[in-house]
Amino acid sequence: MKLQAHGITTDLPPGWEGRITLRATPTGVSRAAGTPGEIPNPVVHLANFPLPENRGDYGSGAVDVMTDTDVLVVLFEFGAESAGTSLFRRSGVPTRLTPNMFSPNALQRAIPGQAGCQVFFTEAGRAFCCYTVLGRQAAAARVLPGANATLSATRISPR
Repeated sequence: MKLQAHGITTDLPPGWEGRITLRATPTGVSRAAGTPGEIPNPVVHLANFPLPENRGDYGSGAVDVMTDTDVLVVLFEFGAESAGTSLFRRSGVPTRLTPNMFSPNALQRAIPGQAGCQVFFTEAGRAFCCYTVLGRQAAAARVLPGANATLSATRISPR
């Protein structure tokens, strides 16, 4: 299945689903909500399990329903001013995630057994964080080939 929006395209393998949405425009001044007047950027959620309709930017809601063999990939776009900075110096979508890149300490919110990984990168002049969550760290070798294939099929165009 092909998924395309906001200059991001991917071909999902069988059994995967995904959404490409724009972050909600912040209405408050809290740091968690963003900055008023902020230009909303795309957020991509890709998973080998059914995605709940209500999900946070970094997968809250989805990580809560993950089983041991599930994997969630989030591509979170940052503002144009971040592209190419030291944090985003890596070039290109990461396509070779390995089990040793994952840790429970990399999760946005600790859930027993889960592990996460964050890779910051610039592609087509756009800055992203690839945040990936494993339903069970021990299943990494089994589920990462699907995540890597999905990331390999993802293309980002300039804005």
